[in-house]
Amino acid sequence: MARALRIQYPGAYYHVSCRGNQREDIFRDEEDREIFLEKLSLSRDIFNISILSYVLMNNHFHFLLTTPDGNLSEFMRHFNIVYTSAFNRRHSRVGHLYQGRYKSFLVEADSYLLELSRYIHLNAVRVKARKKKSAKGKWNALLTYPWSSLGGYLDLRKRNPLVSYEMVLSYVGGDNKAGREEYGKFVKKGLAGDAENPLETGKGTGIVGSGDFVQRVKEKYLKKPKGAREQPELRELQKVFEPEELLDTFSSMTDIPREKLCRRGRNSDERAMLMELLYRFCMTTQPQIGALVGGVDYSAVSQARSRLKKKFEKNQRLKDRFEEISRRLVDLSRIKI
Repeated sequence: MARALRIQYPGAYYHVSCRGNQREDIFRDEEDREIFLEKLSLSRDIFNISILSYVLMNNHFHFLLTTPDGNLSEFMRHFNIVYTSAFNRRHSRVGHLYQGRYKSFLVEADSYLLELSRYIHLNAVRVKARKKKSAKGKWNALLTYPWSSLGGYLDLRKRNPLVSYEMVLSYVGGDNKAGREEYGKFVKKGLAGDAENPLETGKGTGIVGSGDFVQRVKEKYLKKPKGAREQPELRELQKVFEPEELLDTFSSMTDIPREKLCRRGRNSDERAMLMELLYRFCMTTQPQIGALVGGVDYSAVSQARSRLKKKFEKNQRLKDRFEEISRRLVDLSRIKI
């Protein structure tokens, strides 16, 4: 059976997991875990990866990460090799440590980043020894579990330089006291009644996201014309424009100064179109778009994009204008390529 293609592109988000060979432990003691995090930090720096969340269990691990350079395979290959080598040396063993290749899901950040971070942190209480605890008991177990990134999400004193906390917290109010408290409530809520596994939506496709996101990836990047050169990794899914470049281009096309387009409180059709185009052409998330257009939060961006799509249903002229700008941007992207 052919292996699933690894979909790679700059700025992609992934859930990654790896299990021990024949389900054997990949950590035998705390020192193994310390070495693991040390090697992870080294590989992160080499390949410019951002780790958003992690949990280390006895025989497997989970990461939530993003790849600014579109190099997930290179990063994971390096990391798994260096940790396996260190583990084998320390325990005087040879051979494979992991059960096959790592598993990865491409993630639509705006739809699932927050939920997947919670899913990863809840792994610490899904083991048999903690499954039967009360919700309060599970919460206390989570708070005292030392081998996950949860502590740093709730308490600044427990932060690990390995982890980038800001992205996930941007979906609950930001990296501030209120945002950290809201994140804690969100995780706690997952203990009340078993939170669903968000990875279930990605089975069969390897893509965890909304229907629109999955369809867009399938149509644009998983269908190749006959005779097209195949590659072991998909690298075509890339930013068409850098955000700053698109801002300048859109400003020129609409003859509206950038500072006016991005002014906080401005709710024009053009500003909403700009948000939608940044999302489509720059592979940016809604919190990132909010920062670009005046410092609004992701919910304001989501609402503006939603209102724009509803306007398209009633205002054909506005829809035609948006599609014309989109076509011009596509033409410019072809010139760039």
